[in-house]
Amino acid sequence: MKNILNQIQKGLETNLYYLSLFVSLSMPDICGAIESQNGEASGKKYADWFDKYVAPKYNGFLSGDDCYKFRCSLIHQGSSQHPKSNYSRVLFVEPSSTTNIFHKLIMNDALNIDVHIFCNDIVAGVNDWLQKVENSELYKINYDKFMRRYPNGLKPYIVGVPVIG
Repeated sequence: MKNILNQIQKGLETNLYYLSLFVSLSMPDICGAIESQNGEASGKKYADWFDKYVAPKYNGFLSGDDCYKFRCSLIHQGSSQHPKSNYSRVLFVEPSSTTNIFHKLIMNDALNIDVHIFCNDIVAGVNDWLQKVENSELYKINYDKFMRRYPNGLKPYIVGVPVIG
């Protein structure tokens, strides 16, 4: 889990905003699934997790339901526009283009949030969540299936070289 969070941060540091944003938007799904009885993601689990660990930082500008709709439109259609969203679209001013920070602003009917702040808020939420659940039985059972890096391979499939699986 920490490897993914580190890669989100490295993506932000190197201006790979799409990568950091796509992975950040996936984290509430992953966390909700790992914490659940059946180990599977759902829109409700996503929204509930986001509302608990991230939404309080957005003072009503971005709910778990809004973020889930944004995640669905971005990951599945490559769009920041969801027909059932409270906003016509979600916008990010590219951080390297200005010294100003545009965050939690409604411009006409679009929500503008800062990609650095947003991704870092998700990472902070995951870290808070990890502290609470990392030692639980559900986490241990479901995390065992989680994709991760095996530096010396993954027996019986591949050994001697790093594997992600």
